[in-house]
Amino acid sequence: MLENKLDESLTAYNKSFAYELDNHLILNWYPQRVVKKMVKGTLLELGVGHGYSCRQFTNQVEEYTILDGSPAVIAQFRENNPDLSHINIVETYFETFDTREHFDNIVMGFVLEHVEDPELILKKYRQLLSENGRLFISVPNASSLHRQLAHIAGMLPDLEQLSESDLELGHVRYFTVDTLKALVESCGYEVVNVEGLLLKPFTTSQITSLNLDDKIFNALMEKGVDYPELSTAILLEAKLG
Repeated sequence: MLENKLDESLTAYNKSFAYELDNHLILNWYPQRVVKKMVKGTLLELGVGHGYSCRQFTNQVEEYTILDGSPAVIAQFRENNPDLSHINIVETYFETFDTREHFDNIVMGFVLEHVEDPELILKKYRQLLSENGRLFISVPNASSLHRQLAHIAGMLPDLEQLSESDLELGHVRYFTVDTLKALVESCGYEVVNVEGLLLKPFTTSQITSLNLDDKIFNALMEKGVDYPELSTAILLEAKLG
């Protein structure tokens, strides 16, 4: 069952996960970038995920709804965040969610790398975006600097190759800036802005061994904004085309 498959990724949502550093940096950073660009009104977010975005979004909008298909992930979020019980979480698959409501902001934070049919998701939720609304998408980048260096060094045969951690997270694909923009535009949106999330020169284990100051991590986040083609992940803003 799909429900069981979604619940299998629960182990990647705790602090022992190999890429917890990346999660901590990117998932705290990208909501800050989204908040700066959101329009006034309502928000629909696809996926509870790690819950990093919820605290930053909840006070920014008039109404906040989250969709998630995993009862286990929802339960873990509720247990870890009792003070956010006011957030409306709907247990549903993204593909089957149905509403007559339109939303001023729709956030797909690290969603499209998981779903079976990204085009279906983008077209479906286009119908739910208000006339002057904004869509925000974040995805991992196949062409990030550390992946390109690993490829040149012969450590990564294919830039599109999924790691064991990718599989643990339930990833089924990577994107590049070009492939993401092309997909979004083909689904009837106009791309407003694209920026990078975390300029990461080496692997997570290598970076962790360096014991870097938080100021360096902040600098890597700040500089990544200007280099989406080389950053670990991509943040794209779009509107109705």
